[in-house]
Amino acid sequence: MGFLKKFKDKLGIGGVKVELKVPGQVAKDSGIIEGTVVLTTKSEQEVVDITVQLLEEYATGRGDDKEEKEFELGEVKIPGGFSIAPGDTKEVPFSLPFNLVKSNADDLKEMGGALGTLGKLGKFANNEKSSYFVDAECDVKSAALDPSDKKEVKLV
Repeated sequence: MGFLKKFKDKLGIGGVKVELKVPGQVAKDSGIIEGTVVLTTKSEQEVVDITVQLLEEYATGRGDDKEEKEFELGEVKIPGGFSIAPGDTKEVPFSLPFNLVKSNADDLKEMGGALGTLGKLGKFANNEKSSYFVDAECDVKSAALDPSDKKEVKLV
């Protein structure tokens, strides 16, 4: 029975479940996202730490010329060092500071006037699109595959 429990723990079966609670929209100029990481489990587990990141998935081009990049805009590491028992729910609040990365077309667009129009055209021609995600990963002592959750947020 002990072997099966160790095997399940390593794969994260019946282990810690991570759920992110973040707002759907965040003001770009606020520079901070407030949220909560909710942890539940079906077996006794020890949490080492929790890492929360804001990621930007940036895509340009169309068809075969499409390129995708991922940028880390902010990260916060929350120390764990606590155990969570079956049936318990642990809510861990966080404040995630972030800095946006702007493309050349974004910089031109913000200038306004003729240069702003040029920036808008450049952004449209390159088919620039950005999606933003908050990602939380919980480092569990006994698990080889750490549980995580990812939620999309709109920066307005």
